[in-house]
Amino acid sequence: MLAKGEVGALFNIVTAKETNAFQRIAVEKSRLHIPLIFGLDVIHGFRTEFPIPLGISATWDPQVAERAARVAAREASATGIRWTFSPMVDLSRDPRWGRVAEGAGEDPFLGSAFARAYVRGYQGRSLNNAESILACPKHFVGYGAAEAGRDYNSTEISEHTLREYYLPPFRAALERRAQARS
Repeated sequence: MLAKGEVGALFNIVTAKETNAFQRIAVEKSRLHIPLIFGLDVIHGFRTEFPIPLGISATWDPQVAERAARVAAREASATGIRWTFSPMVDLSRDPRWGRVAEGAGEDPFLGSAFARAYVRGYQGRSLNNAESILACPKHFVGYGAAEAGRDYNSTEISEHTLREYYLPPFRAALERRAQARS
């Protein structure tokens, strides 16, 4: 499929040996020679493990998150990973939700500050930098409002709650000071 140009991205490949082998097939053997993009959940580090995002947000110091994301970006990019499914910027307002650990908690101000910091850390000053990786803020807006904290469950969110609580961290990840690209 790689040689036929039928694959554009691969996920969860974690070694340079593997990414180079797959990339070589895509670039040298496919008709259009389009390189692959490799993605991975680099949520709290790559080779170097950092505290979970909820723990880092407890510092109330976005620079800590930015520095951790920068280290993770350097390590991940060295193996060919150019895209992370992070940061998780949805609010966690129900502690029963299984993804609480991935985010900055329930406060939209704090969540916004950490969204910006993680994106800046992953992407650096330029995505053209070999040590930068593309940040992908997740999950869908309001996903953290799942009823009874059950993952993949339904939600009921008023427009006020959506705009006041759930949208600000996503907006922060996309605004000029951060500029997440995916």
